[in-house]
Amino acid sequence: TVDRRRILDRAIIDGRLVAMPAKHSRRLVVLDHIAQCFEPGRRYTERQVNAMLASIDGDTAALRRYLVDERFLDRAGGEYWRIGGTFATE
Repeated sequence: TVDRRRILDRAIIDGRLVAMPAKHSRRLVVLDHIAQCFEPGRRYTERQVNAMLASIDGDTAALRRYLVDERFLDRAGGEYWRIGGTFATE
């Protein structure tokens, strides 16, 4: 949608997170976009998650925490996997 595109255009520039929205609904749009980097059904080590998130933002711990807290990713035994978000249509 137009709103989704506008939110992402303000938060992510050239693939880098420049501003995490304060408003929860907008933050969810950004996190959903980031979660699409993770393949459903695949498990990732924390190192792999950090490597993927580092290309988006330097604060990988905060991004991991947001993704887990908002139920886009889950974790157990040192592994992470995608449990939420929309699927890319491209």
